[in-house]
Amino acid sequence: MCGRFALYSRPPAVSERLGLPERGQAWQPRYNVSPGTWITAAFRPSAGELQLGQLWWGYKPKWAKDRAPEPINATVEKVAISGYFKSAFSRHRSLVPADGYYEWIQTPTGKQPHFICRVDREPLWIAAIWTERDDGHPGCALITEPARGPALEVHTRMPLVLDDGSLEAWLDADLTDRETLRHVVRHLSADRLTHWPVSRAVNRSSAEGAALIEPVST
Repeated sequence: MCGRFALYSRPPAVSERLGLPERGQAWQPRYNVSPGTWITAAFRPSAGELQLGQLWWGYKPKWAKDRAPEPINATVEKVAISGYFKSAFSRHRSLVPADGYYEWIQTPTGKQPHFICRVDREPLWIAAIWTERDDGHPGCALITEPARGPALEVHTRMPLVLDDGSLEAWLDADLTDRETLRHVVRHLSADRLTHWPVSRAVNRSSAEGAALIEPVST
């Protein structure tokens, strides 16, 4: 799964990679982004142009019943076929930039968090879907896949991180067919990921600051 991540890259770097004008975007560096908060994402509002905006991290379509789940993740195995997700997968795909994400390893002394990021420290682009919620705001779920390479050393699942050459295709509103997407979209090669143990302070959703991603000895 993916339940925490960090985004501290500055807006111009993120906008430039997507070919978007900066338009005065601004956000504070966040080293402990948690579910149930607003997160930065690239998406196309209904009948709108691609933009960098804010999505609520929690997915619940406005047609869903009151007791319907509000997941933060959607598995790659089900996102295109589940009745709860497939419409968003077809027409409401988005990208969530992250400088890295956290997962936990069970140890004799408790769960040890690790920070997982690119070897070159460039931002990760996490595939996501979004929907209009009943409160009128857009909400999203990050897509996960079986963990690969170094990420598998930490957890059995990982976010679906896209290869840099697949970003435009993933966001292309005209690509709605699942099989077509499978042929034009690729996940980031596993050998481009690395990880290290970090402070257990990240376990507290209120914790913030660059110290959260600094390596610690275990």
